[in-house]
Amino acid sequence: MENGTHYRTCHLCEAMCGVAIEVRDGHITSIKGDEDDPLSHGHICPKAVALQDLHEDPERLRKPVRRTSDGWQEMEWNEAFDLVADRLHSVRKEHGRNSIGAYLGNPNVHNHGSLVATTPFLRALGTQNRFSATSNDQLPHMLASLEMFGHQILFPIPDIDRTDLFICIGANPMASNGSLMTVPDFRGRLKALKGRGGRMVVVDPRRTETGKLADEFHFIRPGTDALLLMAMVHTLFEENLVNLGHAEPFTKDVDLVRLAAMSFTPEAVSEHTGMPAADIRNLARQLATTQRAALYTRMGTSTQAFGGVATWLAYVLNILTGKLDSTGGVMFTQPAIDLVALGAMSGQNGHFGKRFSRVKKLPEFGGEYPSSTMADEILTPGEGQIRAFVTVAGNPVLSSPNGGRLDEAFSGLDFMVSVDYYLNETTRHADVILPPTAGLERSHYDLIFSMFAVRNTAKYSPALFDAGKDTRHDWQILLELAHRLEKKRKGGRLPLRAEMGWRAFKQIGPDPILDLMLRSGPYGTDIGPARGLAQPAIDLVMDILPKRHPLQGLAKLSPLNRHWQDLPKGLSINALKELPNGVDLGPLRPCMPGRLFTRDGKVNLAPRRYLQDLERLHSLLSATPVDSLLLIGRRHVRSNNSWMHNSQRLVKGKERCTLMINPKDAARCGLQTGDSAEVGSASGQIVLPVEITEDIMAGVVSVPHGWGHHRSGTGQSVAVAHAGASINDVLSDQETDLLVGTSVLNGQSVTVKAWRADHQRKRARPPQGRTLCLSGSNGH
Repeated sequence: MENGTHYRTCHLCEAMCGVAIEVRDGHITSIKGDEDDPLSHGHICPKAVALQDLHEDPERLRKPVRRTSDGWQEMEWNEAFDLVADRLHSVRKEHGRNSIGAYLGNPNVHNHGSLVATTPFLRALGTQNRFSATSNDQLPHMLASLEMFGHQILFPIPDIDRTDLFICIGANPMASNGSLMTVPDFRGRLKALKGRGGRMVVVDPRRTETGKLADEFHFIRPGTDALLLMAMVHTLFEENLVNLGHAEPFTKDVDLVRLAAMSFTPEAVSEHTGMPAADIRNLARQLATTQRAALYTRMGTSTQAFGGVATWLAYVLNILTGKLDSTGGVMFTQPAIDLVALGAMSGQNGHFGKRFSRVKKLPEFGGEYPSSTMADEILTPGEGQIRAFVTVAGNPVLSSPNGGRLDEAFSGLDFMVSVDYYLNETTRHADVILPPTAGLERSHYDLIFSMFAVRNTAKYSPALFDAGKDTRHDWQILLELAHRLEKKRKGGRLPLRAEMGWRAFKQIGPDPILDLMLRSGPYGTDIGPARGLAQPAIDLVMDILPKRHPLQGLAKLSPLNRHWQDLPKGLSINALKELPNGVDLGPLRPCMPGRLFTRDGKVNLAPRRYLQDLERLHSLLSATPVDSLLLIGRRHVRSNNSWMHNSQRLVKGKERCTLMINPKDAARCGLQTGDSAEVGSASGQIVLPVEITEDIMAGVVSVPHGWGHHRSGTGQSVAVAHAGASINDVLSDQETDLLVGTSVLNGQSVTVKAWRADHQRKRARPPQGRTLCLSGSNGH
């Protein structure tokens, strides 16, 4: 690697911050923010500096290893591929295709190579028992987008750079840099918002880092966001504040929403939410009467018992007040590689409830079952029981509910393989671990988060370091396994054409595919003088061919489409290499109704599945509010899920894995600052230091997500030295949103009491069994 400054995008969270990495004699000497990055403008958070730690970590696996009676033993790659393919094939042959389970962790969406290879790999596995982080995270947003706009990843993004009112419910972008809203330097953007006279309102059970900067803050009882949002809808109709703006002609079923909200008055929901009725009405009025305003919700509203309805209602409120597809409101991106349109062109808009899981009968979404039922499918005997398992860049023991039960499930499998470069709390159960290259050893393009960014940009970075001959990228591992599994399924040989296809795919890799998508997208190749000749042909295709003909899709995506005529042109990998800081493609712009993928071309404001679920919400309204302590999660800017705790610079300093508790509740529980507390449920208990603070609502306690590195047999010494406690050891995998299937991570009851040191000897590991769920509004 050449000495000097190299520009990349940090791939450690959704923010897509540009980084300038100084390299001298093959080693990183500094990592700073890239001042010329068109999205982040020099901003980075502390995680970006840890790119060096992840790259240089001596405990990162670099060769395949297998479990033996004498411990982990290194293997050669071909031997490892043979072993894994043989074992997976034999399990499938003996027990059926659904006897294999697969889990994909969220680092996959930061890796375009892994994204390209995942589909053929899953197709080769052939199993319906697929899981991912989706159902512990953004599934309610995906379902609402599918039901209302016709595509599961067509998300409305707050146009925060031009809004005058930002209402933030159950989210903490100061810690997350946005989630399903890629927004680097949220603090700087908030300062600019206030500088132009704008305001931010935050609603949350905890006065988060974001809440502390709000012009107006309201506590809300966990799990009641749907009641608040429905009361806001009620207020809009009652006070004649509904105005859909230019979305009105292509929005249907407004009256159904009005009828659904009639009984949810602010006065009726006030006791449950903990918010005065006057505050609820004022919040609705502010949204309706501010021309440029956006309402944004995230983890706290989506991962709860009514997460599906709450997320739908957030979309509804933006639409009823004319904020959809409106400057300063919520808008759809137009990324350089439009996976939304590409998916729709091939019929991959998304689907829900086509089949149901074997044990709990939970609905699939996009071919995946909810992660909360993984342990059920492994531990419950019968036809279709999972006997072998594959994890790819995931640690569900720490990131999915009931980690103790998942520990039990993974330990009893016939075979398990993990594609991961850490020996962590999940991969320690594997028979074989196949370690991919690290992020700085592969090229990078943000396929996914470009679709969620608050501004359209594009950036490609070649690999910064040579990974070496005896290494494999994620996509190489997945394609090699897929190829071998396909050959075994066909009796050892593939037809010549298929064999040549596999070899070509493995040889060219993901970058030529990426280049093709860039060139054929809306900002793609500009053919200059030929444009005038080609445009009539494009118009003819659009007019004559049936609406859903594949060539219609190609024509719409083409840079020759008249709709894209004023967009920048000429994007390709080579062009982006010449622009290492990235290229600005402009602000979000109105694009409705052409961006809709519903059958009738209209926004479906009142999907029937949400209206049917309101019976549950009525039951909540008529029930007596619970008076027990409710548990919520939280996130810190130095942490991201469970996989960044082996960096000393990220875990040093004041302990962050604490129990936040209000002074009134601490007094009732007999707790003082400096004590340790036991948080318990029917599922188990965890112990952690007490942090007494007025920043959390009375009746609510908070534990951060992603910790719990006390389990034996891992290979991350820094993480073990800062083990913390796993919130998922008191999360029940029996608790899900009945509408969507999402894990309930917010608003469940727990007990809290002072912990005595002599308890430790009695609990070497958390008890197994039914777990508890929690509440958190800060995200994973």
